[in-house]
Amino acid sequence: MSEPRVAPDPAFAVLELYDEALPQVYGYLLARCGNRVVAEELTSETFLAAVRGARDGGPVSTAWLIGVARHKLVDHWRRVEREHRGLRQVYEEQPVTDPWDGFVDTLHAHAVLAELGAHHRCALTLRYLDGLPVAEVARCLGRTVHATEALLTRARAAFRRAYAGGRDD
Repeated sequence: MSEPRVAPDPAFAVLELYDEALPQVYGYLLARCGNRVVAEELTSETFLAAVRGARDGGPVSTAWLIGVARHKLVDHWRRVEREHRGLRQVYEEQPVTDPWDGFVDTLHAHAVLAELGAHHRCALTLRYLDGLPVAEVARCLGRTVHATEALLTRARAAFRRAYAGGRDD
């Protein structure tokens, strides 16, 4: 009985190509992104993709690796742009259309809130300080959603009147 033979891993083809292709792939990426850390990371991703490609039976060459590196670089740029776009949306200051949406003096606001009637104070506290949705505020107060919306409208108006009336600006 003969010993079972194990087929060699096709990824070894990448090892044979590694020494020749590494400077070219890394140089390609570094010249385009200008950042050593990013170029090193993308080079490692490129060679990992080469191992997967070799195991899938695809031909692996330096030109193919440069093509993979190009795709990895484009993916990196897209990822960075998505992150920056998200950060810009979060950090861009939105125009204030209602002056009450702007700066509110916290100590004065708490004092005004304490002066309001209990039903107004409770509704505003649950909605804006606790952050509950209107339906949940209605459930807590034992009211319908429409009645709670009306209560919140009256409470906001009372708060604005008291807030503006107590200031010496």
